[in-house]
Amino acid sequence: MHIALFVACYNDTLFPETGIAVTRVLERLGHTVTFPLAQTCCGQMHYNTGYHREAVPLVRRFVEMFRDAEAVCVPSASCVAMMREHYEMMAEAENDAAFLADVRSLLPRVFEFSELLANRLQTEDVGATFEHSVTYHPSCHSLRMLHVGDAPTRLLRRVRGLSLLELPKKEQCCGFGGTFAVKNVDVSVAMLTEKQGCVVETGAEVVTALDNSCLMQIYGGLHRSGSAVRTMHIAEILASEGVAR
Repeated sequence: MHIALFVACYNDTLFPETGIAVTRVLERLGHTVTFPLAQTCCGQMHYNTGYHREAVPLVRRFVEMFRDAEAVCVPSASCVAMMREHYEMMAEAENDAAFLADVRSLLPRVFEFSELLANRLQTEDVGATFEHSVTYHPSCHSLRMLHVGDAPTRLLRRVRGLSLLELPKKEQCCGFGGTFAVKNVDVSVAMLTEKQGCVVETGAEVVTALDNSCLMQIYGGLHRSGSAVRTMHIAEILASEGVAR
């Protein structure tokens, strides 16, 4: 399959290793991966802070960049949730029939990374080896908006050498929520404190998720508390081969 990678702007800026890992996994499975260089942002940051009209040009650019893709892979559940929940509504508000048709045509071909592997490609064993104990945090967007279900854990269970440990209270939010963590600091910190306590309780060496935004929040709490638990996007684990170091 020919798969176009939409890496997400915060991954591109802060976590470029995630996009590299996605490409390694997909190419290992025999797929062709392209990366449109003119891609920017899905518009979620603008839309969620009330700048709805300002987000429209970003939606148009996304459609322009990926309209001909056989499939679009996005290693960010929050970005895919933005697309599925809001793009069609935004296009309808523009009263642009061609734009709306393009959005409706493209959306069924856009997938979050784990659902692309487990559901669209029907692949669970990606040939990974990662000899560490891991716990999985289901981000709010993946859990409540995308409903990816057990796709991520099915993938993790097929990784050689990986010990998957259940995260207590896993459905609770980490407290990030984009600007929520900035505007509601005390509440965010309280939520994070409980989440990091649950992560440490598992005894896992690594906590993983589908969203680096959540992992960034969790890492901050773990790091400040002196914990040795690492954070890794699921793509980085699935890209691992041989004995992990």
